[in-house]
Amino acid sequence: MFQHDLLAGKVIVITGGGTGLGRAIGERYLELGAKLAITSRREDVLREAAAQMSAAGGEVFYVPCDVRDPNQVSAMVDAVMERYGKIDVLVNNAAGNFVSPTEKLSTRAFDAVIGIVLHGTVHCTLEVGKRWIAAGVGGAMLNIVATYASSGAGSGYVVPSAVAKSGVLALTRSLAVEWAKYGIRQVAIAPGLFPTEGAWSRLVPTAELAERIVERVPLRRVGEKRELCNLAAYLISDEAAYINGEVVVIDGGEWLRGAGQFNDLERLTEQEWATLSAMAKR
Repeated sequence: MFQHDLLAGKVIVITGGGTGLGRAIGERYLELGAKLAITSRREDVLREAAAQMSAAGGEVFYVPCDVRDPNQVSAMVDAVMERYGKIDVLVNNAAGNFVSPTEKLSTRAFDAVIGIVLHGTVHCTLEVGKRWIAAGVGGAMLNIVATYASSGAGSGYVVPSAVAKSGVLALTRSLAVEWAKYGIRQVAIAPGLFPTEGAWSRLVPTAELAERIVERVPLRRVGEKRELCNLAAYLISDEAAYINGEVVVIDGGEWLRGAGQFNDLERLTEQEWATLSAMAKR
């Protein structure tokens, strides 16, 4: 299935595409013939990522954008349309998360996560979706959620993320029905443990905690980026044209043992929480 031209001719927008899993997914799309537009808030990160990603071949266009701002989202889509003339796929990957006892969170902390994850996904989805509908063209939208959202179980200590990701999943399934008549597919991936330099250091800042979390996975290991990227390529390809409204869990079986992967943090002492908080802010 993964022929070198699987995604040839497709223009794909990836939010949060300059780092982490978003960048890894984009690199796989390039290998399969796609043209990319990556976006995030930091132009310097995007510029460097685009240069590195395109060095091996393929076209990468970058546009700075804060997905929390619908005006910036509209301008970003305008720029991509001016560059490529179309958009075939939207990957809503931009996210924010951190661990904390919920009673210690401010409303600003909630807003920071919900603004990026839920509102940002809604802004991008509506901006691209409305244009597709007006133009009479279809497309595919891939949303990155979480195992604790896909199972409906939630998770302690990452409540803003659990709330936001659950909303994104509801959006995915709702629009899968409503927008199918326009030829627009909605799919989602719920990743388990896929360590990245940024998110992993904030969420799992100690070796002991990482070992404890990995022990929850029946396969006794974390995921490899290539495994997630191949799934992301399949779901937005024409090979998956009959998959609509589905969320695919890729976590080594972890959610079967309880989806709240951060619930084990209840074992931490107040001093450990203070240390963890300090490490996450570095």
